Amino acid sequence: MDPYEPAGPAGTPDAGSGLNRHLDTEPHGNDIAHRLNWLRAGVLGANDGIVSVAAIVVGVAGATADTGPILAAGVAGVVGGAVSMALGEYVSVSSQSDSQRALIDKERRELAEEPEEELAELTSIYQAKGLTPETAAKVAEELTAHDALAAHLSAELNIDETDIVSPWHAAFASAIAFTIGAVLPMLAILLPPPEIRVPLTFAAVLVALALTGALGAWIGGGSRTKAAVRVVVGGALALAATFIIGNLLGASGVV
Repeated sequence: MDPYEPAGPAGTPDAGSGLNRHLDTEPHGNDIAHRLNWLRAGVLGANDGIVSVAAIVVGVAGATADTGPILAAGVAGVVGGAVSMALGEYVSVSSQSDSQRALIDKERRELAEEPEEELAELTSIYQAKGLTPETAAKVAEELTAHDALAAHLSAELNIDETDIVSPWHAAFASAIAFTIGAVLPMLAILLPPPEIRVPLTFAAVLVALALTGALGAWIGGGSRTKAAVRVVVGGALALAATFIIGNLLGASGVV
């Protein structure tokens, strides 16, 4: 038997139960897209943590072999970077959520003050999507009767009133992702003996960047190879530049 085919005749308690269970458990496209966006943001945050902290510790390691300054610079880079990422994400998402709330309030006010005009507007939107005037009017009327605000937000603005991102959640997620990414270069530069710490950090960081770049591209539907190459080349240039500068400063006696 088809698991989505009703188990009993129409009108019985079992009718359509398989289909209903399927509809209740199957993830919605918007939910999946939302989760993928969060995952992609997390990957990019971790990527930032890898590159920025690796560049700091490699630069200091180019100037001195002492573990103390490398540790201090690395910890400062992790804390400063995580706070900066969290603050930037908080400000950005706050602006977005404030704008969404303003649009929701505007739409709610228009529905209260001009219900007929709003119904006509909703009807015209569905006509523009290809429905006949009669069908568009019926759809608009039924959606308005069910939840007028949700219908207008979805059709006009593509906004879900219950799906506004929290700035605090975004800030914490960004800070955590950055910190997780920063752990790798910190361990790679601090654990090995001084004579191999820099080349080992280079290797570990570039491998990690290749993986995060490919993962981010996979989530976004892009070319994993191209993304990995771009991220690895950029990371290698950053590491090389900071190491050379640190080496020159150390050799010159400035530090």
